[in-house]
Amino acid sequence: MGDQVNKPAILIVEDERKLSRVLQLELDYENYHTEIADNGKEALYLIEEKDWDLVLLDIMLPELSGLEVLRRIRRTDEHTPIILLTARDQVHDKVSGLDLGANDYITKPFQIEELLARIRVHLRKPTTQVATGEQLFVGDLSVNINSREVKRSDRMIELTPREFDLLVCLLKNKNIVLTREQLIEQVWGYDYFGDTNVVDVYIRYLRKKIDNGFDQAYVITVRGVGYTIKEQD
Repeated sequence: MGDQVNKPAILIVEDERKLSRVLQLELDYENYHTEIADNGKEALYLIEEKDWDLVLLDIMLPELSGLEVLRRIRRTDEHTPIILLTARDQVHDKVSGLDLGANDYITKPFQIEELLARIRVHLRKPTTQVATGEQLFVGDLSVNINSREVKRSDRMIELTPREFDLLVCLLKNKNIVLTREQLIEQVWGYDYFGDTNVVDVYIRYLRKKIDNGFDQAYVITVRGVGYTIKEQD
């Protein structure tokens, strides 16, 4: 947590010095403790040395890219909120970041008020969205929420944090068709600002991992409505 009394600690990873300084001044004014890293290697050093309540991470960085920094953070830390800052207004960049475990993104140029609102939302969120100690099943697919293990026919399946949360949401609503908007609200959070098409992308990722290569598919598309998981007869 923050290393100054009662102040949430935010690491700003941004190589544009004017922007990083503006962000620091605004965040300091809002009573956050901030530090700046202007390249990927320095960011990783600061992340290893200190505890942070939130990281603002630019995608385009010298030394190591923002996506590589994100990948390395998520190897050991699944919970610290990470908001990507990107000048690229392209779905591919946003999805890549979300797939690697980012919690949110904001495209430059942005209004500081919007960024501050997103920061407040992510600092309010609990570190996990699901209760522990539960087991969920459908057919030969099992999910252990406590250990975050996913198995199908005794084969271990590796999922990203977002894919895991999506699978858990579908299993908890087994046989109920959920719209994209409902999935966005339950998996990404009601405060999510992006396009609902991200749901379709993650459904494809999930299908590849839990359905491809098996005779029976569990993730079902209900055209014009949404998605569900159900056990086939």
